[in-house]
Amino acid sequence: MPKVIEWINPSSEDIVWKYPSEEIEWGSQLIVHEFEVAVFYRDGKVYDIFGAGRHTITTLNLPLITKVLSPIAGFDKIPFRSTVIFVSLKQFKGKFGGNTQTTELAPLQFHGTYWFKVNDANLFVNEIVGGQSLFDTESLNNFLRGYFNEGLIKLLSKYSIVDVFTNLDRVSSEVNARLQDEFKRIGLDLLDVKFEGVDTSDDWRQRIFWIKQTGSASYVMQMDTAKQVAKELSKS
Repeated sequence: MPKVIEWINPSSEDIVWKYPSEEIEWGSQLIVHEFEVAVFYRDGKVYDIFGAGRHTITTLNLPLITKVLSPIAGFDKIPFRSTVIFVSLKQFKGKFGGNTQTTELAPLQFHGTYWFKVNDANLFVNEIVGGQSLFDTESLNNFLRGYFNEGLIKLLSKYSIVDVFTNLDRVSSEVNARLQDEFKRIGLDLLDVKFEGVDTSDDWRQRIFWIKQTGSASYVMQMDTAKQVAKELSKS
């Protein structure tokens, strides 16, 4: 009876699943469901990838692994070792949140949601799943949240506090476009980004309020400077 290699009943939140045995028998039946791929990973890199369907494991449909094993006499008669990683191609969402500073060094807190999916399973497994040994969804989500936050912190630090609070839709669109390139580097498509909250300190909230009222950031900054000078003079 041939062994069946299959990801059975993954949840809607599951991104990856590693088949528990690394000993693979020739003639095994590999079942890959719709919106999945099965990746054969060994020696620290991806070899062969299977799309949806029922596949019999033979030397013909594992050409890259076969090439590695071929120097071994009778290799096609004995089990071989490989990690089989199933990757979901469905859309997923993640949460982000963190702290940074704007161009004026104003403190900025942010949080929200982003949506993504795997676009290049080869790259994703090489760079992240296998490369970082992240074989479960919780570990992956933690890594991706940190990866997203790191990129977002760098990007938001290039905006003024007024831009973030008065043009958040534009900032969100620009950040989304720039982070897409970062996600493509690890085999993912970043589909959308939604800020659900931004905040700053009480002092900066008051400044933003007056900037909105007067329409002049420079005026408010001049007033802040005048207040600071008066404060210092009163100490003398």
